[in-house]
Amino acid sequence: MPDGTQLHYEVARAYYLDGLSKIEIGERFGVSRFQVAKLLKEAVDTGVVRIELRRPQSELTTTLAAEVAAALGVRQVRIAEAGSDELAPSEVLGRTVMETIQDLIRPGMTVGLSWSRTLDIAAKFMKEPPPCDIVQLAGALQLPGVGSLPQLISRLGDSPGINTWPIHAPLVVDEESTARDLRKQPEIAQALDRADRLDLAVVSLAEWKGGESSVWDKVSRADRELAADAGAVAEISGRLLGADGEPVVTRLDKRIISVRLEQLARTPEVVAVVPSAGRLEAVFAAARAGFVTTFVMGSDLAALIKERADASR
Repeated sequence: MPDGTQLHYEVARAYYLDGLSKIEIGERFGVSRFQVAKLLKEAVDTGVVRIELRRPQSELTTTLAAEVAAALGVRQVRIAEAGSDELAPSEVLGRTVMETIQDLIRPGMTVGLSWSRTLDIAAKFMKEPPPCDIVQLAGALQLPGVGSLPQLISRLGDSPGINTWPIHAPLVVDEESTARDLRKQPEIAQALDRADRLDLAVVSLAEWKGGESSVWDKVSRADRELAADAGAVAEISGRLLGADGEPVVTRLDKRIISVRLEQLARTPEVVAVVPSAGRLEAVFAAARAGFVTTFVMGSDLAALIKERADASR
């Protein structure tokens, strides 16, 4: 008979996966059914078994998600749907983001994370990930009242089997020479290089305008206008996209420390989180870029996308 934790695992596997009764399990391992019940409880208490309840979406939301995914030409759209647990809308979106990550992540993957307010909120719903490599995709962007991505990366690095590649630098700096020097630092260079081999990336998608892009608020008026004049409508980790989905490169690009759009284009799974209904143009731009496979958004934005798609038919 297996000893210790191995016994908890074998008993739990027989009960939860093989569907054996407690009496059948007791006969297999030479214990009573009462001991089996005790072992199953201990398996949950010690983390050998993790029980997860997933809120089912309404048929209406499921249908809307499929229609929006078809309109955008992406693999899937996840719509954050409020339930009866009184979470704030931002928390509902954060939970949906974390559920999406948990559905996509697999042992041995290289996973890239780019900071956003939503990911900061999503962290509270995070369960221990499987063994994998986690890469920070962009420098830090400190905002009042929120955590930072380096803090989340550091916390993940404490989990068994998790290797991390942090970027201890700001997302945007004032001088091109400063950005060049930072990118040459071994730890930052390794993280940015690791982004060439991503299996899954999670990024935030913003519209290039005030109140929507956190980077917009960190750069000069001249930088904002130069990018807008060049056709920028969307921003991902400081990298800009035009309405046609093509990259928009300005002098700001050389002062950004983050994953490049061509690296995202080589990533098999890219999840774009869109926390605001005011980012409609950004969603269509990112869809045209062709590298986003999953959008996570609220129902109000999803309705706007469907409305535009229906009007264009």
